[in-house]
Order: sequence, then C-alpha cells, then structure tokens
Amino acid sequence: MKVLLVMGTSAGGVGAHVRGLARLLDGAGHHVVVAGPAEAAERFRLAEHATPVPLEVTDRPHPVRDVRAVRDLAELVRGADIVHAHGLRAGALAVLAGTGSPVPLVTTLHNAAPTGRVTGTVYAGLERVVARGSDVVLGVSADLVARMRRLGARRTGLAVVPAPPFAAPARDRYAVHAELGIDARTALGVVLARLAPQKGLDLLLDAHRDLGDLDLLTVVAGDGPLRAPLQRRIDAEDLPVRLLGRRDDVPDLLAAADVVVSSALWEGQPVGLQEALHAGAAIVATDVGGTAAVVGDAAVLVPGGDPVSLSRGIRDVVTHGGVRDDLRSKAVERAAHLPTEDEALAAALDTYREAGAG
Repeated sequence: MKVLLVMGTSAGGVGAHVRGLARLLDGAGHHVVVAGPAEAAERFRLAEHATPVPLEVTDRPHPVRDVRAVRDLAELVRGADIVHAHGLRAGALAVLAGTGSPVPLVTTLHNAAPTGRVTGTVYAGLERVVARGSDVVLGVSADLVARMRRLGARRTGLAVVPAPPFAAPARDRYAVHAELGIDARTALGVVLARLAPQKGLDLLLDAHRDLGDLDLLTVVAGDGPLRAPLQRRIDAEDLPVRLLGRRDDVPDLLAAADVVVSSALWEGQPVGLQEALHAGAAIVATDVGGTAAVVGDAAVLVPGGDPVSLSRGIRDVVTHGGVRDDLRSKAVERAAHLPTEDEALAAALDTYREAGAG
C-alpha cells in the first residue's frame, strides 16, 4: 500500500510521531511518502524510512502559499492509496487537495486549536473543513475527538501515540548528580518539554518560588522559542531551575529523578510522561487534555494553571519517601499497559481500512 503522510512545520511531537509511523509502515512493507516542509524532513530524518517530498505548510494560513500547497498536494494524492494528514492545517489542505478524489483521507489532530479572537475564528473554520472532509478523524485526546464529533465528523477515534522503545540508563544517580554539579543529597526534578507556551513553563517557575526552602534542583530537557525569556526570569529571580537544552541522555535523567514534573497547559498523549512511566519515575503533572488517560493513578495530578497546587504536589513527592516510592511502583505497573509500537501500527492499518483503503 502506498501511504501519503502529510505534515506541517514541527519541532516536537508531531514530527516525532510522523517519523515513528513512517518507520513502522516502512518496516511492514508499505511504500511511504511524507509531504511536508523540507526542514522538518531533515530534522526528523524522514528519508531513512520514507520518500520526503517538499511541501510548504506553514503554521498560519497564507493564501498564496496555501493555493500552491493544495495544487502540489493534489498531484501526490492521485498516486496514493491512503492519505494520512497530521495536524489541523495539514488536514485542511489535504481535504482541499483531495476534492473529487476517491483516495480516502485520515486526519490526526495533535493539538487543541488556538482560541484567540481572530486566530480562533480562522482555526474554527479549519476544524469544520477537517471534520466534514475527512473520512476518519483521530484525536490524541478524548476532548479533541468529542469536538470533531460535534462538528460533524463521520468517523472518529482516539489516536495511538506510543513512546519509542525505552532505553536503559547508562549512568546511575550519582553520576548524573556529579555531572550537574550538585550534592548527592540534593533532590532532582526533571522536566521533559519543548520550551513553548503549551508546556506552561512559566507555571513551573511560579511554583518554584514557593519551594525555595527545599534542597531541590529542577532541570528542563528540551529547547524551543521561549528559552531566552525563561532564562532571563530564572536569572532575575534566582530560581533553582536549569535549562539543559536538547539531551540524548533522557533515560539517565529519568532514572536519577526524585520527581518528574509536567506543568503543561494542554497535552494529548504526552510521550515524555510515557517515558517517565517506563522509567518508574514519581510524577507530578497538571490534569489537562489526555494526561490523566496516560498516567492513570500513577501520578499526582493537579489542576492546570495553578502554581500553588503544583508546588504542593512537588513538595509532597520530594519530602515524603513513602509517597515517592508508591508513585514509582504504580508507574512501573502503569507502563505495562501503555500502547506498544506494534499496537500503534495495527491501529493505523485498521483505521486506513475503515477509511476505505484497499
């Protein structure tokens, strides 16, 4: 089967998911083409598992570029057995490109749409286009699925977003603490997040203003557009938070963590928290989007946007070994029930058949 994956600009989860899906489909013997920005193809090394085709899909609507993208995409659609678009913008363009074509379209929504006065109106229109023009609409969280159903989607479902196979740590807690230059008795908080507004990292910094009495350092593994303003605030307020940038030793950090924190304002099926569960970490997370569905009872969940509750959750885990050990035990148990890559591949192929792919 020839599968056309369509994506827009991505620096994080969407690109990683597309790469993983391309790898699984390619490994199962399917011919995979990925249409999307050239920089995304390079960042996620899509050529290793698919044929990348440059397609200009930007973050925001642009009449001239979008008309060109629809025209170019229509050519690719005609040669595919199934089209699978990722993201609202990519999905809307795929709907327009496939107008009059018998090739079925699946769209996966990975994020909640913006809610500003102008952008909210534009994206609400795109949501309706995707809901009514896709053969199947998947969402990474139940709230996205429910919204698409209300907007008239014929078939909907929950996307399966597995974490990549978890690697065993290469270093122990003491080696990680030594690298970070902290005492072995200092508690270590770990955050896996892109430095972007959705991750609520200002909330994390707000919470740390109430944790100054603890011997605690929190490190953030990830990069993004908010790095400079976050660093300025950390420096100005002398907060015990360190921005590490992109890391290739995430298993080591998770194994050394006393607490793993997510301060996100919204999440789908957060891969970082899935990795933390596989590592048997004690988790404190905001109860937003699909987070609760991922972690179950293996985390302290606090209301989104509430720094006081977040700081209390962190304090409880850091200062009470019994709470920490209980969460670690529950994490290991929960990890055994997370979706695997085999299940993700099977779910994708089932959805393609449901959409009408031969």
